[in-house]
Amino acid sequence: MHVWEQLKQYGIITFGCALYAFGFCWCCVPGHMTLGGLTGIAQIINAFFPDFPVGVMTLMMNVPLFVLGLKLLGRNVLFSSLYAMAVSSLMIDGINAIHSFQPLDPVLACVYGGIICGLAFGVMLRKGATTGGTELAARLVKLKMQQLPIGKLCLAIDLVIIITYSLTFRQLTQALYGIAMMYICTTMIDKVVYGGNAAKMAYIISSRHEEITRQLLEMDLGVTLLEGSGAYAHKTTQVVMCAFSRSYVIPVKKLVQKIDPDAFVIVCDTHEILGEGFGTYDPQGL
Repeated sequence: MHVWEQLKQYGIITFGCALYAFGFCWCCVPGHMTLGGLTGIAQIINAFFPDFPVGVMTLMMNVPLFVLGLKLLGRNVLFSSLYAMAVSSLMIDGINAIHSFQPLDPVLACVYGGIICGLAFGVMLRKGATTGGTELAARLVKLKMQQLPIGKLCLAIDLVIIITYSLTFRQLTQALYGIAMMYICTTMIDKVVYGGNAAKMAYIISSRHEEITRQLLEMDLGVTLLEGSGAYAHKTTQVVMCAFSRSYVIPVKKLVQKIDPDAFVIVCDTHEILGEGFGTYDPQGL
């Protein structure tokens, strides 16, 4: 990787760290909410032992995870994650030291905390970094279970920590707010990490498939013809498969309706599409 590309990568990671630290200190700390992760465990320890800052405790607890992930994720990912974890932890302690935010309305804290932190995590994940803790553990799990979205893996791990947090402080309401914030956060992570390549997939079964195919090609859409067989009539037919961005949903449905009102159309959400006209695979990505 060239020096300029590395500087750009770490610049974006630094921005993600700052965004996360701001969202955490603004929305989570004043309202005694947690996003889970090792930061959530650090919050619990800090409540009992105020002399141990949240950022420092997070750094210390992340060390074993980074040692475990060194061989599995590679040095580049580990170094960028170590940088992100150290910078975000120091920024959290720095912001808390120089300014104390007033508590927000719990609903606003959930929404804005989830959006800001999710955006920050997503930005860092797209650059091959994590802040350690939940995100690093989720990446390790994803190596064995690649079909699972990274955001949902984070949610599952964080739920356990949030429940532990609520039991420790006997604050069920705050735990419920934390779960809502975590859901928004993980949804935002998936949007940032996968959203650019998400699209729609249509399967069209029609006796006029040739005309439909021609019209779709004129719209500059990629089309694949699959051979299908009806289970009831045992007739062989062509199934038109077409992938397109969300903006083409209505035009495609109108086109099929105009050519063949009796056509059978299935429109599906796709998690991610790679290839010409869509995204490309990033070896450091997810």
